[in-house]
Amino acid sequence: MFIFVEFMIYAKLLSLETEILSPQNRNSKSKSSCKLSCARALKDSRFPPMTRDELPRLFCSVSLLTNFEDVCDYMDWEVGVHGIRIEFINEKGSKRTATYLPEVAKEQGWDHIQTIDSLLRKGGYKAPITNEFRKTIKLTRYRSEKMTMSYTEYLAHRQHHHFQNGIGHPLPPYNHYS
Repeated sequence: MFIFVEFMIYAKLLSLETEILSPQNRNSKSKSSCKLSCARALKDSRFPPMTRDELPRLFCSVSLLTNFEDVCDYMDWEVGVHGIRIEFINEKGSKRTATYLPEVAKEQGWDHIQTIDSLLRKGGYKAPITNEFRKTIKLTRYRSEKMTMSYTEYLAHRQHHHFQNGIGHPLPPYNHYS
């Protein structure tokens, strides 16, 4: 099972769509692999850390990725229905991977070829992209369920469950920085 987590302030992506369980470990229940993936994700230097002032405008989305299927044809997936993960050998002979969630191609208005080409670039492929090269890609399609919650909703949910558990006083604000 895989999950992706993204943090946003309104429509501005703050943190990388983060693959929590890596593809090579998807059949493993290794806690250490999960911890390592989380640590890598939370220390991604491409994104600045969130500040305390941004918390009231923060949204967190979690996508549960399921129904993984390896397919023989790189065109064997449906835009808006399937997420795709590609694996390929780059121009230097290194194995590379990249993935898009199901909503990405649809939101961008991309067709199959545009999505594949964008994924190749995302994965670091710098050479000209040909139809022959696309046919060498190993493609896995999957589905996703996405849930989003604002920080404000999280606090309300946390407070509600605190009172439901029979504790009659309000919770202090949750300190993410302690």
